[in-house]
Amino acid sequence: MGRPDKAARAAIARRRSDAIDLRLAGVDWLTIARKLAADPTVNSDGIAYPQGYGVERYRKNQDPPTNEALIHAACRDVRTALADRRAELNDDVDELRALEADRLDRLFFVAYKKAVRDQDLSAIDRTLRIMERRARLLGLDMPVRAELSGPDGGPVQVENVTVDELDALIALTDPDGE
Repeated sequence: MGRPDKAARAAIARRRSDAIDLRLAGVDWLTIARKLAADPTVNSDGIAYPQGYGVERYRKNQDPPTNEALIHAACRDVRTALADRRAELNDDVDELRALEADRLDRLFFVAYKKAVRDQDLSAIDRTLRIMERRARLLGLDMPVRAELSGPDGGPVQVENVTVDELDALIALTDPDGE
């Protein structure tokens, strides 16, 4: 079986979108699979869903896929569609990050000229703030290293610790956790 043509790819994308919509609505996997099945005897709407699950079997007049195979196909569709959406979002974020970096570059140029030409201290401060923001946006800053140490900077003793002492230690390293 070769690569699907443009119409089939569009129908598959629509099926995946429908699968996500149904799952978000709280529909169980088997109902999703049956609603999106190609064989009208399996399809809960009694229609042949275009590019539905088991479409090749349906075209060859074979028995429809088992419930397990239908569920597996629906799960795979939702995972694939969500992965595609995540990739699109990452692309959008990268695009937006590049746009913001360009804006900061323009602002930096203006502030930098004023800071150098006029030796204006407020322009110098603004230039530094733009540089800091750009470094955070692009991840240029070195990560902050946090280290937990025991008395006098020595190692933390964890031998013979009570549960309360261990909980206190965990609270020190993760104040938001429980």
